[in-house]
Amino acid sequence: MPDVRDALMVAKNTEGRLVRRPLSPFMLGSAYRFQLTSSLSILNRITGVAVSVGTIVLTWWLVAAATSPAAYDTVSGFLRSWIGLLLLFGWSASLFYHLLNGIRHLAWDGGIGFDLPEVHRSGWAVVIGTVVLTVLVWAIGLTVL
Repeated sequence: MPDVRDALMVAKNTEGRLVRRPLSPFMLGSAYRFQLTSSLSILNRITGVAVSVGTIVLTWWLVAAATSPAAYDTVSGFLRSWIGLLLLFGWSASLFYHLLNGIRHLAWDGGIGFDLPEVHRSGWAVVIGTVVLTVLVWAIGLTVL
């Protein structure tokens, strides 16, 4: 009696011939090749969470500024420490990535840029734009501090 799993792994290729394939390839396994589009999609979700967490820190800073000079100094001292600057850098990079990728998705909502070469170009533009904007903002910000 054949194994049921063997029947589930049968599919047709583009020529219509039956081939054995896994139903759902594991992303980190040998059957799946990581793609730019999936990486950018996962990164969009991660940066969305990072922007939300960073907004909580921003709210903490604003509440401290409205509360007292001592509270403001405490929060500002933390944000000026190396860990605080690292968190702010990550938050700003996440903010720029999420913003630029959101603009990309708005273009898609309008039916623009769905060809695979254009999807790859706009994806790389988002990544490069994120790096440029983050470095630019931090270069300006660190000269002011």
